[in-house]
Amino acid sequence: QVQLVESGGGLVQPGGSLRLSCAASGRIFNVNAMAWYRQAPGKQRELVAFISSGGFTNYADSVKGRFTISRDNAKNTMYLQMNSLKPEDTAVYYCNGRGRGPLGATTDYWGQGTQVTVSS
Repeated sequence: QVQLVESGGGLVQPGGSLRLSCAASGRIFNVNAMAWYRQAPGKQRELVAFISSGGFTNYADSVKGRFTISRDNAKNTMYLQMNSLKPEDTAVYYCNGRGRGPLGATTDYWGQGTQVTVSS
């Protein structure tokens, strides 16, 4: 069993910065790839940034050059540094971990989400 808890969301003005954190606990050795997703009201959840166990990263086109995903395995924590924030970045941001679940199948673990609001 894996537990993920996000923190760091809040209200920020356009052009500002915010850093999200995701703390993992439980059977974290079963988790390989991790990612940040976001979901705005009335829209589907979308992938924002991805990081593999080996440190490979990938980003949605809309956030390339502005967001940076990282993970600190010693602290069991993943981060999303968000710079040059835009109003369209407003959403609930979710931490995701993918690995093998207790029944042996590939399983996605999710945090509860943290609200990011970008507004003047």
